[in-house]
Amino acid sequence: MLRPMIPSVALRSPCPPGACICEREQLLTTSEGNLRIFSLTRQAEKILLERLENVQSLSDLEHMQRRMYEQLGIQVQIEPGFNEVRTMRGISIRIAEQPGLCRKTRQSIPAAIRRALEKRPEIAYKLLDGHDLLRDT
Repeated sequence: MLRPMIPSVALRSPCPPGACICEREQLLTTSEGNLRIFSLTRQAEKILLERLENVQSLSDLEHMQRRMYEQLGIQVQIEPGFNEVRTMRGISIRIAEQPGLCRKTRQSIPAAIRRALEKRPEIAYKLLDGHDLLRDT
């Protein structure tokens, strides 16, 4: 009798104990958990961050946001901050709480997006214009 071949998926290696708040073990033990996040290996994370840093337009950035959600379950919100926006720091980049998402990854994704916005300020201007902040200029 032949057994179907199940491709082995590379899972992210666990963080050192006490170094992260990703709740990896709890997620692995529950049956309802979204395990897509574990397919983001360290190598895949480097590729993702490089891709985020090198976005060319607002539509490219929005496409990356959709793909991160579809493939990994990561929800990223990018919008003007509560106070006035004078620099790229005034743009709010939030990642929704998600079990399994490493603390370092949670910090490095917004940092990569900020670097992209600093490289290409026209993306930030389009983002601000999309929220009607530049309508009177």
